[in-house]
Amino acid sequence: MKRIHLTQQEKADLELRHTQCRDRKEGDRIKAVLLRSEGWRVPLISQALRLKKSTIIRHLNDYREGKLNNVCGGSESALSETQTELLIAHLEERTYHYVHEIIEYIKETFSITYSVPGMNKWLHRNDFSYKKPKGFPHKANKEQQAQFIESYNSLKKALNPEDSIYFGDSVHPTQATKLSYGWIRKGKSKLKETTASRTRLNIIGAMKLDDIGNTITARYDTINAESIIQHLQLLRNTHGEKGTIYFILDKAPYHRAESVAREAEKLNITLKFLPAYSPNLNPIERLWKVMNEQVRNNRFFKSAKDFKQKIDDFFKKTLPKIGANFSQRINDNFQFI
Repeated sequence: MKRIHLTQQEKADLELRHTQCRDRKEGDRIKAVLLRSEGWRVPLISQALRLKKSTIIRHLNDYREGKLNNVCGGSESALSETQTELLIAHLEERTYHYVHEIIEYIKETFSITYSVPGMNKWLHRNDFSYKKPKGFPHKANKEQQAQFIESYNSLKKALNPEDSIYFGDSVHPTQATKLSYGWIRKGKSKLKETTASRTRLNIIGAMKLDDIGNTITARYDTINAESIIQHLQLLRNTHGEKGTIYFILDKAPYHRAESVAREAEKLNITLKFLPAYSPNLNPIERLWKVMNEQVRNNRFFKSAKDFKQKIDDFFKKTLPKIGANFSQRINDNFQFI
């Protein structure tokens, strides 16, 4: 094995570190490096430290890779505090697909080498995890979103006891099997029956955040101004005659149709529109995700009838029982895009 060459400063730093080291195994690593730098051969170092030759070789190789501490997978001190802050900032700005790409960046930027296990340790230690980023509409306007949130909060404060705020949207679940993540034994694969059926439902919903379980939903042949009017009528009949209903919707053309506006005024429903490209400001979008989790993810439907029945059962039977459990997930703690 090649001899390790240390400068006087590197040797002095290692000797100082050895005197301050409280970890016996880390001390052995340091002694192995120092002895090899002084010309000792691996068998002699092994005999002197009472360690296996393979252990000495591993210690020396670890040092060459930038590891010294007795931490499986990498050295705590390979990156300085400043370097760590710079790397964290870089990783928050850029998303790498492979660990070895991060290792290459560190080597080019800081002249420090990590092993893959070492880099994995560093990432977990600094609160990074391997997951997909969330997409967002690139045309989203932060200023308009801020204005909406300010207006919404003002409305909540000024709301009369008999008034209510509903969030509305339409969703179009399909019978086609929706494969999703799930826990599967390591080294195993799991097969799921699938169908490419194009059967699709058109559902309009109106949800109150303090009564998620009783979200008002109905199926329609298509989503247009006429079906929106029908749902406004259903909303008023279900809610009751008293109070103003504030119905928050996106700016789809059928939501802004003149016929819809006239019917809303007749029913004492005030339509309020979200900024363009702002699904993050409509909590009912999260309810659709819950629906998929409960009914569609990794589930095969033998027939369109079975599919429709399962969707209807979710809104009529399941959601009233579990809706209150989702108040932490489905709420108006809006996040900017």
